[in-house]
Amino acid sequence: MKMGQTFRRGLSPFFIGALLLTTFQGVSAESAGPVLVVLNKSAHTAMLIRPDTKEVLATLPTGRGPHEAAVSLDGRWVYVADYGTREKPGHTLTVLDLFQLKVHRTFDLTPFRRPHGLAVLPDGRVAVTCEENQSLVVVNPKTGRVDFSVRTDQRVSHMVVVTPDGSRAFVTNIGDGSVTVIDLKKQMKLADVPVDAGTEGIALSPDGRFVYVTNRAADTIAVLDTRSLQVLRKAPTCRFPIRIQALPDGQGLVVSCAQANQVALHDATTLEQLRTLDVGAMPIGMVIEPSGRRVFVAFSGDDQVGVIDLQEWRVVDTIPTGDEPDGMALSRRP
Repeated sequence: MKMGQTFRRGLSPFFIGALLLTTFQGVSAESAGPVLVVLNKSAHTAMLIRPDTKEVLATLPTGRGPHEAAVSLDGRWVYVADYGTREKPGHTLTVLDLFQLKVHRTFDLTPFRRPHGLAVLPDGRVAVTCEENQSLVVVNPKTGRVDFSVRTDQRVSHMVVVTPDGSRAFVTNIGDGSVTVIDLKKQMKLADVPVDAGTEGIALSPDGRFVYVTNRAADTIAVLDTRSLQVLRKAPTCRFPIRIQALPDGQGLVVSCAQANQVALHDATTLEQLRTLDVGAMPIGMVIEPSGRRVFVAFSGDDQVGVIDLQEWRVVDTIPTGDEPDGMALSRRP
């Protein structure tokens, strides 16, 4: 009898399945649950963490000054914007493999520099703001090359969201206090919408009808209609609002206020501030669980990520990070 026949007859399917899981690192990493990706700006690294156990799966090198991250539609790849330092502007995207827990490759965006905000399009391409060029570029991850770019002609084009159908992108411009609207199908700018001083954070409502922004110099938030491109209303919030996230049910907005060391909850329809929570030092990046139960907030001044239970409205845990955590992403694969 041949060895292959002995193997097939002597081992149960359950044992073979277990053997495969331990043999292929990617399957093992994939099957154990969601992964929280935390970018450490001053350490130039990305940490891959199991949020429930706080297990650090890997700490991987990125380009200098990683600022924002986005996960591919299949949950495997993480795109990291290597913003660079004050002295040396960045010009790359680092691609991380969440299944193999390693750096997969690096995309060189030259001549585009200072990549920052990221959004994954429905076709899998990646939209990234490039501040120094006052542009939004769209990168094809299969080739690692820029497919096209559209100029915002606005100062400090920082963050971006894309409508669910992939037809439009909305870019915040800190220097001009505006939102640039880009038609991704026609590859052209549609409008610059004035909002308020220091427009930076941005989020899309779950149904894609509204865009919410934070205005850090004005201490306000605002909501825009994605069809009429009009500012519908503004409301005050806590000091130096820097990021905003919409809850999955579409009813609430979570705002991180860096200088106030607070997180605020607002009504998504009226923009009324419902409550605030004192948190760690310099809260910036945020990511909300698909369930809407918890939000992870980077306390950049404390080198920690805070875990906030939105129902109990309190910090229920903290996760140690590297130097100056900021941008985060969450792989939603089970």
